[in-house]
Amino acid sequence: MTERKNYTVVERFLRYVKYDTQSSEESSTFPSTEKQKILGQVLADELREIGMMNVELDEFGYVYAELPSNSDKDVPPIGFLAHMDTSPEVSGANVNPIIHKNYDGGKIVLPADTTQVIDPEEHPDLKEQIGNDIITADGTTLLGADNKAGLAEIVDAMKYLIEHPEIKHGPVKVCFTPDEEVGRGTEKIRLDRFGAKYAYTVDGESLGEIENETFCADTVILTIQGFNCHPGYAKNKLVNAIKIAADFIENLPKDKLSPETTENREGYVHPYVVNGGVDVSTIKILIRDFEESGLKEKEQFLKDLAEKVVSKYPKASYKFEVQESYRNMRYVLDKYPQVVEYALEAVERAGVKPKLNIIRGGTDGSRLSYMGLPCPNIFAGEHAFHSRLEWVSVQDMQKAVDVIVNLCQIWEEKS
Repeated sequence: MTERKNYTVVERFLRYVKYDTQSSEESSTFPSTEKQKILGQVLADELREIGMMNVELDEFGYVYAELPSNSDKDVPPIGFLAHMDTSPEVSGANVNPIIHKNYDGGKIVLPADTTQVIDPEEHPDLKEQIGNDIITADGTTLLGADNKAGLAEIVDAMKYLIEHPEIKHGPVKVCFTPDEEVGRGTEKIRLDRFGAKYAYTVDGESLGEIENETFCADTVILTIQGFNCHPGYAKNKLVNAIKIAADFIENLPKDKLSPETTENREGYVHPYVVNGGVDVSTIKILIRDFEESGLKEKEQFLKDLAEKVVSKYPKASYKFEVQESYRNMRYVLDKYPQVVEYALEAVERAGVKPKLNIIRGGTDGSRLSYMGLPCPNIFAGEHAFHSRLEWVSVQDMQKAVDVIVNLCQIWEEKS
């Protein structure tokens, strides 16, 4: 790809992070916060301004747009998605972005709260950024690179394609979504309106990464039934469900099978909610593994442990329920190998070494894949997301723009 000088990605990103688009887990509305639609309107206006067609901000906060094909070939429509909301975990209001030019490899002290320090020993990807320009917040908020970097990269890439009609491409679809951070990003999406046959979320981390796998995920709900009575007259009668629940949790492995002891392709079980009462106590447990077989093994382990623990209390009983959450998107993507192969080639054409990686979590792309839209994840350059130490590299964002443009070109060439 020809070397570019006219990126608009940084200017756009610095504007987008000024909009507070924090989603809410407590809300029952959709989107969960109306303020997400404010940025949605800005994005819709900008997409129209650069020349995108059929632009729409719908009632649920989704932004749709299309770039018609300029090729004589029958090219399948491909799509790019990013989400507008930021994490509920850290404030996204009054973000003050700072560009640290020509990064020297040292610690980055954030000026509005000097206890917030981005240390390259704790953020090793920073060591690859010497000489680049790093954008952070001021230490009092998150930055919003997750996923406003992706928004800016997609808009800039579309602008470049429109301004360079010599780059041949098929139909390109864009969708910006609300509420990804609260797990509802695909809940109201209209795939027929989006119109893509294959798609890519632009929401990944390190330069050059293409992510084609997620965890398989289930939730176990263990309900323990005890017996409550007046504690003053409880001898040989009372069965305390809280104590049984504590016994169960105490018997979980300390050195394996938990988030704090696993990495890479290792799965885990993770008790994350306990609702305790003497009569009834409930434990919710996340189950994660990259293979469905591993998921079932962990669920059987928990069921056996529940039986063993509760059987020590003759008057107690339990209910063991498994709720399916999502599955590894690789199971779908393996059926369409070109979707990932073209993404890796697009990274290579941008002069970057491609890296195929896994996501130790879920993604909208996983849900979309199982909704019939194969959808791996492309790096956006965002790091330390959901924290006040969040950062992104200007140069990484520019490379992400190049990758999006390259992908559109590759799909046309190979059709």
